[in-house]
Amino acid sequence: MADKKTKTATQDANAMNPAELKNELRLALEKRAKLSFQHNVAPLKNPMELRHLRREIARLKTYISRKEAAK
Repeated sequence: MADKKTKTATQDANAMNPAELKNELRLALEKRAKLSFQHNVAPLKNPMELRHLRREIARLKTYISRKEAAK
C-alpha cells in the first residue's frame, strides 16, 4: 500500500507570501545551525537531516526569489 506523503513547508510555499517564506527560512537556518553544531560535537544519529535541511533552505530561497521577481 502506498504511503501518503505529508506536506512540508516547501510544498505549501506557493500559497505563502514572501514574509511567511522568510520566516520559514529563518527557522530552517536556525535549525541547521543547531544540528551542525551538535554534529560537530558528537555524530548525529541521522546525519541525512543536515542534507534535507540544506535542500529545504535552497527550496525556500528559490520560492522567495520567484515571489519577489513576480512583483
